[in-house]
Amino acid sequence: MNSVWVGWCEITIFDIHPVIEKTEKKNLESLLDYYRTDTVIPSSTDKHKLLKVLSGKACDPPPIWLMRQAGRYLPEYLEVRADAGSFLELCYNPDLAARVTLQPIERFGFDAAILFSDILVIPDALGQKVSFVQNEGPVLEPLEDGKAIKTLSRDGFLDHLAPVFETVKLVRSSLDPGVALIGFCGAPWTVATYMVGGRGSPDQAAARSFAYQDPEGFQHLIDLLVEVSVEYLLAQLDAGAQALQIFDSWAGNLPEGEFDRWCLQPAKRIVSGVRAIVTDVPIIGFPRGVGPLYPLYAREAGVNAVSCDTSLPLEFIRQKLQPHVCVQGNLDPLLLVSGGPALDRRIDEIIEVLGDGPMIFNLGHGIVPQTPLKHVDQLIERVRR
Repeated sequence: MNSVWVGWCEITIFDIHPVIEKTEKKNLESLLDYYRTDTVIPSSTDKHKLLKVLSGKACDPPPIWLMRQAGRYLPEYLEVRADAGSFLELCYNPDLAARVTLQPIERFGFDAAILFSDILVIPDALGQKVSFVQNEGPVLEPLEDGKAIKTLSRDGFLDHLAPVFETVKLVRSSLDPGVALIGFCGAPWTVATYMVGGRGSPDQAAARSFAYQDPEGFQHLIDLLVEVSVEYLLAQLDAGAQALQIFDSWAGNLPEGEFDRWCLQPAKRIVSGVRAIVTDVPIIGFPRGVGPLYPLYAREAGVNAVSCDTSLPLEFIRQKLQPHVCVQGNLDPLLLVSGGPALDRRIDEIIEVLGDGPMIFNLGHGIVPQTPLKHVDQLIERVRR
C-alpha cells in the first residue's frame, strides 16, 4: 500500500490495477511524477450542481449540459473554425480550443463545460495517420492486421497531447467556480472501430470481423487503448477536469458476449485504472445503443452515471438504471431542432419521471448543426423554470 500526492489530494493506492501493473516501472514512476503538481481542483460539490448529482444526490432543477455543445450550430464556433486550419489543428491549438469550449457557457450558461477535442487524438498520438475531410469526417490509415497494430507507438504519447492538457488548464482558469469541467475519451471499442475501419461506418463491420477472425490481435489493440486512455484521462484531471465521460458511441452493434469483452470489461479497466490514482473522480459512461444491456453496464462498469440514448424508455431508466447510478439524457436531438410545444412536453416528461433521483439533463446523443439557437434557449428556460 502506497500513499502519493496526486495534483490536489493525497491518494492511497491499495491495489495497482493490471493496466498499470503491465506498465514498466519507469513509466509508472514517470506517470506518478506527471501528476505530482500544484494543480488545485475544487473538491466540494456545494457549488457544483453537476458534481452534486454525480455523488448520488437529486437536484431541482437538474444540471444541464449538452453533448457536442461546443460545435457547428454556434456561429461563433464557425468563425473560429474558419481561421483554425484543419480540425486537428483546432484541437491542438490551446487558445482556440479553450475559446470554443467556453462559447456555449458564455452564450447559454450551461452547468458544465466539456473539453473541446476529439476521441481520435488518441490514435493520432499513437502514430496512426488521422485526418478530417470536409463532408466526410475522420479518415485514418486502416489497421488491417496484427502487424499493423504493432506499428503503433506510445513513445511521446503524453507529450503529443500536451496542447489538449493546456486547453483544460486555460478553460478551468476561465470558468466560473460553479461550472464543472468535464474531460473525456473515446471508449476502446469505439476508437478501435475507426482505427481498424479507417472511417466511421453504420455497422463497424471491419472491426467486428477483425475481432472475430483475430481476437488475440484485436485484444492487443484494446489493451493498448485501455492503458493510454487511463494516462490521457489522468492528465486531464491533473490539468483541471473535475469529471470524466467515456464515449462508447458504437457499442450497440455487438452481441452480448462481444459487448462484455470489447466494451464492458475495457470500461471497467479504465475506471479502476483512473481510480487507482484519483480515487473519487466522478465518471460518466455512454454505451450508446446497447438497450437491455444498459443495466449490466450501470451495475458493473464502476461509473457514477450512465448517459442514456434517446431509444431508452423513461420508465426503464427510472426502474433499471437510476437505483444504481445517476442518469444523464435523453432528449432526442432532432426534437431540439423541431422545437415548439412538443419540445416542452418532452422536457417536462423527462424531468417528471427522472427528476426525483440523481439526473443530468442532456441529449440522447450530440447536438446537430442545424439546431436553432432559440430552441436551445427554450430548452434551458424550460428545464430551469
